[in-house]
Parts: sequence; structure tokens; C-alpha cells
Amino acid sequence: MKNILVTGANGQLGSALRAAVADCEDCNFVFTDIAELDITDVQAVGRAVEDNAVDLIINCAAYTAVDRAESDELLATRLNAEAPRLLAEAVAKRGGEIIHVSTDYVFSGEAHSPYTEDDEPCPQTVYGRTKLEGERAVAAANPKHIIVRTAWLYSPYGNNFVKTMLRLGRERDSLGVVYDQVGTPTYAADLAAAILKIAVAPKKTYGVFHYSNEGVASWYDFTKSIHRLAGICSCRVSPLLTADYPTPAHRPAYSVLHKGKIREAYGIDIPYWEDSLGECIQILEAQK
Repeated sequence: MKNILVTGANGQLGSALRAAVADCEDCNFVFTDIAELDITDVQAVGRAVEDNAVDLIINCAAYTAVDRAESDELLATRLNAEAPRLLAEAVAKRGGEIIHVSTDYVFSGEAHSPYTEDDEPCPQTVYGRTKLEGERAVAAANPKHIIVRTAWLYSPYGNNFVKTMLRLGRERDSLGVVYDQVGTPTYAADLAAAILKIAVAPKKTYGVFHYSNEGVASWYDFTKSIHRLAGICSCRVSPLLTADYPTPAHRPAYSVLHKGKIREAYGIDIPYWEDSLGECIQILEAQK
């Protein structure tokens, strides 16, 4: 029986993992969030790993408030850089592994072709810098590390872009959405399935990997698809330039991730973003 500790279990990805583990045989999962485990407390982390005889940590916890991080760098650093190091060190003492979730924000967003794992990071925000520090801390602390960068995550859980656009589409007659930022929406259930496949793989390839759904879209395209799939016809969606919608944190203009490495190493099938969006919206509509 493999003992797997999941942090950030109440977030989007953690919730998706919790929903998916019924299909994961021969694994014992311990789901934790802040109420169960303070991942910035070295002694608490050490006890949790030892008391549960942890073989693998899946770290979904992070400071993800991108704009707020610009004025809250201390807490962002604690959660995104220091805590991952503590987790990686603690499980390394048992000879165990860590799967650490990171972000497209480690890149500048100035590319014109999909980012590979070998491309040089150049974060432009506090969030991106602290997440890159976390990646490097995990890699230095534990040779048995798998870092999975993702982007534009959404799910039926918590607050996210899809749920916001559904609400605004029903509340407003018109809506402006940025069209000059391009990436790939990622359904948390798909990412959770990929992570679990990695977790139980009999032979591991360690290192950095990219995962998002397939295809490319702007936030404008994403919104139009959300409304179409949900049958929202009463809200006119107009394209905006990034300059028309200023935010405290710089947003990457291009954050498409190349996923050949994770497909080859772990045989993971990656769905097209709009197909997965349709699945999520069906779930959300059924919950109304």
C-alpha cells in the first residue's frame, strides 16, 4: 500500500484529486489543507510525513492570488517557495517522492511558440518568481521530484474563470474580455487524472513536465465557448486589449505549454480544451 499525502486538498486541484482517487487501487490517501497541516511549519510537516509513513507527497497548495502577491511577497514566498522545500525535504528523509504543481507564470509570456521544459524561465511577477523559487527548492531538496507546470486552471470547485463568466453572462447584457493573452484552459479533473497516473507509475521519470489541455485560446475565445456551451445568448462579449484592463500583476501574453515530454514519459492522453470545458459546464449546470 502506497501512502500519499495531498496538500491544498480543498483547492481546485486538490478537490479534483479527492474526487478521482476512488479509481486508484493500492493507495492510501491523506488529504490535508490548512486546518490539518500548516505546510510552513517544519515540525508539523515532519510529523505528518512520519506519522502517516508517507511515500509520496502531491503538493497542490500555493499562494495563487496573482495580483495580491505583488503587495504580499512575504506570504507568497512562504507558501510558494519555503513550504515546498520543507515538504520535499521531509519526504526525502524517507526516500520518498514529491509531485509539485507549478505554473506557466515562471515564463515571461513573450514567446511565439509553445514553451518547453528546457526553455529558460523569466518570471515577471511576484507570483511567478516565488513559484520558480519553489521549483528550484524542491529539485534541490529531493532528487525524486516531479514538477508539473500548468495554466488557466478551472473546475466545478471554488472560484475560477469559468464560474465567473457564467455568472456575469447571466447578470449582464454585455461584457468585455481580453483577447491578446493566449494560452490553454486546463480542466482540473484532467490534470488530476494525469497526476494520479504519474503517482502510481511503476517506473518514474523525474524532472519538470508541462500539462494543460490541448489547443489554444484567448480569454475572449474561452468566454465565448463558456457562454455557447451553457446556452447563454443574452450577453454580448466584446474583445479588450490588455492595456484596456490594467492589473497590479503583469499577465503573460503567451503561455501555451508544450506537452510532448509528459505524453512520452507517462503515456498520458490529453483532451482538447473545449471538450473538457463542455464536461465541466454539464456538471455545473446539473448543480444549479
